[in-house]
Amino acid sequence: MAGPGITGVILGIETSCDETAAAIVTHEGEIRSSIVSSQAELHAKYGGVVPEVASRRHLELVTPVIKEALTGAAATLDDVETIAVTAGPGLIGALLVGVSAAKALAWARKLPLVAVDHLHGHVASLFLEPLDLQPPFTCLLASGGHTLILDVRDRAWKGVSVLGTTLDDAAGEAFDKGARLLGLPYPGGAALDRLARDGDPEAYSFPVARVPGLDFSFSGLKTALLYTVRDLSPGELETRRPDLAASYQRAIVRALVERLEATGAGRIAIVGGVAANSELRASLPEAVAAPLQLCTDNAAMIASAARYTEVLDSRAYLTLDAYASAA
Repeated sequence: MAGPGITGVILGIETSCDETAAAIVTHEGEIRSSIVSSQAELHAKYGGVVPEVASRRHLELVTPVIKEALTGAAATLDDVETIAVTAGPGLIGALLVGVSAAKALAWARKLPLVAVDHLHGHVASLFLEPLDLQPPFTCLLASGGHTLILDVRDRAWKGVSVLGTTLDDAAGEAFDKGARLLGLPYPGGAALDRLARDGDPEAYSFPVARVPGLDFSFSGLKTALLYTVRDLSPGELETRRPDLAASYQRAIVRALVERLEATGAGRIAIVGGVAANSELRASLPEAVAAPLQLCTDNAAMIASAARYTEVLDSRAYLTLDAYASAA
């Protein structure tokens, strides 16, 4: 909780997928408050995120979440110096809710606006106190929508280059699809991680795709699980589900770790939703991992990235638009 006299803070807003988030962060990287309202229960009955449903829920939540973030930081809009918002990539309708809210607040308060790349936000989660990791380092960014190996030379996004990426599914997507095949509830990645703790990771030998360079491919692994599940009777599936989860998880983690090790990097960091996976963290004991509460989508990381991103004045940000895909 912030004390009295708070001034000059950044208000971050994040609505790229199914979390409506707002945070108050200082220019030194101290998190004064971070509020995340998840829509997981809303989308669970569909087995995944429905973009139109997510957008409508963001419309309902964005103002209350911002108010709660201000209250949690013992701040008011008078204390906010900069507005930061995720401009993309993500679900375009969901992004537009956050961008519109940020533009309206910035215009009404005559404040500068910072349009943040969501991927930069994940990396910038490492720059918040008390971690405050200094570049250079090699970073694995693994989430539901992206899997990247990044060479981080600077805290600004222009100082980050891509060494490897996925050729098909992202690692988080592979976790979620695997969980669905095993009959686990949404969100699947966390459920599969929990189930895998009761299974034998050596019970099944699932393939790890060998693709050139430092890229990834998870579609073949997902297909292998599909065929394995189809060959089991309902009773066998129920009995073997923990082993399947553990073996499938081991294959995903092995692919991520092998590619990271192939970089020969001395300093490794992991960020994104998959960075919360218990086996990945155990497999990379020397890596710097984003705090668990900052692995999934949040607005503190967006405010953090804003500290190293160009500020837009009103002539620029009134024409700001969201973008669905990474450049």
